[in-house]
Amino acid sequence: MWLDLGGVNSQSETFDKALAARRDELTDVKVRSCLSIRPLAFLEADPEGQHFHAYNWHFSGYDRMKHDAGLTVYIPLNLGEVPDYYRRFIDPPDMAVIRTTPPDEHGTFNFGPTNAWIHAVIERAKTVIVEVTPNLPYVCGPQNAVHVSEVDYVIEGGDAGATELKNAPMSDVDRAVARRIAEHIDDGACIQIGIGAMPNAACALLAESSIKDLGIHTEMLTDGCIDLVNAGCVTGARKQLNPGKVVFTFALGSKYMYDAITRNPQMECHPVDYTNLPHVIMQNDNAVSINNTTQIDLQGQAASESDGHRHLTGTGGQLQFVRGAYAAKNGKSFMLLSSTYERKGVRKSRIVLNLTPGNIVTTPRSDIMYVVTEYGITNLKAKSVADRARSLIALAHPDFREELERQAYENGLIPKNLMPVNRRTAIQS
Repeated sequence: MWLDLGGVNSQSETFDKALAARRDELTDVKVRSCLSIRPLAFLEADPEGQHFHAYNWHFSGYDRMKHDAGLTVYIPLNLGEVPDYYRRFIDPPDMAVIRTTPPDEHGTFNFGPTNAWIHAVIERAKTVIVEVTPNLPYVCGPQNAVHVSEVDYVIEGGDAGATELKNAPMSDVDRAVARRIAEHIDDGACIQIGIGAMPNAACALLAESSIKDLGIHTEMLTDGCIDLVNAGCVTGARKQLNPGKVVFTFALGSKYMYDAITRNPQMECHPVDYTNLPHVIMQNDNAVSINNTTQIDLQGQAASESDGHRHLTGTGGQLQFVRGAYAAKNGKSFMLLSSTYERKGVRKSRIVLNLTPGNIVTTPRSDIMYVVTEYGITNLKAKSVADRARSLIALAHPDFREELERQAYENGLIPKNLMPVNRRTAIQS
């Protein structure tokens, strides 16, 4: 049987434990989930993977650990397309289990801070179960609930509410990168914020600035977004879609954030094919996409989800927001990274001639717009391969620039006639 167990804060807790308790009675149960924010009982109960097989749309740290143990496999995607996958390419799941709030007076169960592709799963699943969780935040949105008429079984969930994700501490590098982005964001921009310390640092700096009338249309809602709202920077007044509303498909952060979105009509949780598809994103003028990457080569290919063949996270909505923001009137996209990282006491450059063998290209060179490190910012649109290489070398840590320049010259990315004579002579020597 195929079981859909939900993702993020819609992921079952009580049913998951009951499933684990039935382990020895079950064989070849295939479970789809996404971004697990706590250990999954069914996987913990089956360390050899003899009873359950886990499939995952986007890895959390826990999911990555289970992938490393050979117990979880990744499903490649663009996140905004997943509802269409269920409607066109995936056989009807045998069962779907979704955490919800208790029903209201109209018999509807609210999905809380996670919408994603729940409606598409409910449409297709042979059996639909809601796990009622009293402490799950009630979050507004025109499609953020299911009516009892679409539900086959209702079970009582536990007392756990939304899982908290603490903010990663901001480093000096994060702040330096954020300062460079903030200079390029204008009044009335409609922003998407990715996960991580750098995007949150950008929010923090914007919250301290005089910027006004920002809008938010994003995949993931973070604490940084709430900081912007509370600072008075976000009104949504200039948005073409959902003016005055903060739009997202899932929220993951601290209690501070969950309290801010609970029964707040300004905050709307929508299906992921509304938040993430480029043709929707582009309808907001001045759309701005802010995302992280872990490695970028000298032609501008961004690898944001793997370390060689080891999968780390997922494509998520990065590519779709990059494309949607660029297609918007006066839109911009930013790809952020620190210039270096350290592994086993050795410092390495994130800007490289070639990506690590096996690394997945999340955003192709043809889609990359602004690239930002603590050393600067460059726009790669309309730049030649040689100009891209030189621009990216200038963003690298100074300790690595000469070697990168040598590699670019030796591999023909920068032709001899485009290199200053003094640099050409130095590299040849």
